[in-house]
Amino acid sequence: MSKKIIIVGASSGIGEAMALQYAAIGHKVGITGRRTALLQNIKMQFPSLIEYECFDVTGDENIQKLEMLISKLGGLDLIVISAGWGRPSETLNWDIDKKITTTNVNGFIEIANWSFNYFVKQGHGKIAAISSVAANRGSSYSPAYAASKAFESIYCEGLSIKARKLKKEIYITCIEPGFVNTDMAHGGDKMFWIAPVEKASRQIIKAIEKKKRKVYITKRWWLIAKLMRLLPYWIYRKLG
Repeated sequence: MSKKIIIVGASSGIGEAMALQYAAIGHKVGITGRRTALLQNIKMQFPSLIEYECFDVTGDENIQKLEMLISKLGGLDLIVISAGWGRPSETLNWDIDKKITTTNVNGFIEIANWSFNYFVKQGHGKIAAISSVAANRGSSYSPAYAASKAFESIYCEGLSIKARKLKKEIYITCIEPGFVNTDMAHGGDKMFWIAPVEKASRQIIKAIEKKKRKVYITKRWWLIAKLMRLLPYWIYRKLG
């Protein structure tokens, strides 16, 4: 059965790959991003199935643009919040930390909050958020990025509990990827287990379909997440 899906932050990377994979199996997909030309190029690959709206999640058009996309699609069954930004901030650069926070916290929560309430009124729906394995502990390399992803993951957990208490068929999937081969990857020679974006996207789509609450991408990254949580601070501080 064809679904109506919006992917926020789909002009490149995981969001783009997911949009193309969803459209390839016949779903109607609304995509967003900051670069119109890239969105247009994606739409051209499936012109009858893909719609787009161009906006930056740090602006004040988020809800208006989402409503326009829903109108174009004729409804909404799933929203994927893939928009995010991160850079190393080893010198604690305020410009970097501010952009991370306004994108990954402010932009994220406005869309997640609105989407949840939309699905409450509708009675059903799915929200998926691309967080990060970095959400599990603090990071000296980019403190704001790790904290912003922890915010996303904890907010998703809260929404899952809220949906259950409301007895609504609303499913929240929090995705915590490790290293994926996208423009967002800035680990340098510290990166390992780097997943191709197509493989990561396939695993994410499968997890959403199975209504998983949390998933690590690729799957073996759950080992790293568990280790990060279990390490005592006096050991972890030498690594983080």
